[in-house]
Amino acid sequence: MVNKEKRTSMGRKKIEIKRIDHQDYRQVTFSKRRTGLFKKASELCILCGADVAAIVFSPAGKVFSFGHPCVDSVIDRYLARNSPPDVGTYPFVTTHRDAGIREADQYMEVLRQLEAEKKRGEALEQLRKGGQGRFWWDAPIDDLGLHELEKFKASMEELRKKVIVKTEYISKD
Repeated sequence: MVNKEKRTSMGRKKIEIKRIDHQDYRQVTFSKRRTGLFKKASELCILCGADVAAIVFSPAGKVFSFGHPCVDSVIDRYLARNSPPDVGTYPFVTTHRDAGIREADQYMEVLRQLEAEKKRGEALEQLRKGGQGRFWWDAPIDDLGLHELEKFKASMEELRKKVIVKTEYISKD
């Protein structure tokens, strides 16, 4: 007997290429397709040895970029090949381009740092919950940030005070 229940998901199907009206759906589609675009650009670099740069502005105005070997070198190479010989007479074009590239690179660096901090936070949370049979004091100190080190120091000082009180109590007996 064939199950004739209606599917709950749309699955993979061909969609009409037109602007998505619903803002949340548009943002989700942008994120997924941006990832796919950067993946294809990376594959092109690996398979063909091509230098590739892709810069994408989200509907919210955020900048995302991918470049191999890096965005700056690919753009500089493109501009040097396709610019008129007297580019020096238009310094504002070069300045504006360089400022945009620096801003995009700074944004990408902040995103990389954010992802690294999220991963570190997840690892510390797993250790805190007793993951892998370890205790919080077994966590490598090198992986702790300033705030965590200050907490660690305060905890150790508190533990030291309690040990002193306990030894004084025991030695009185």
